[in-house]
Amino acid sequence: MSIPAPHNGIAADRLAGVTWRKSSHSNSQGNCVEFAKLTDGSVAVRNSRFPQGPALVYTRAEISALLAGAKDGEFDDLV
Repeated sequence: MSIPAPHNGIAADRLAGVTWRKSSHSNSQGNCVEFAKLTDGSVAVRNSRFPQGPALVYTRAEISALLAGAKDGEFDDLV
């Protein structure tokens, strides 16, 4: 069986050889998102409560913009 190319909505468990990471601020109930760097430099995101579920794949530029906005407090009103 061949490994499919990463794409939005790919089953996260089909992304072979990636290391999933989550924030140290995540709670013990597993309510968090996890990130994995892919071989082409893009980044996959999954829900930690459903690790086999779909992963969304973003470019490095998209993730960089998200992190910059989060660091600047642009999303603070969401929590």
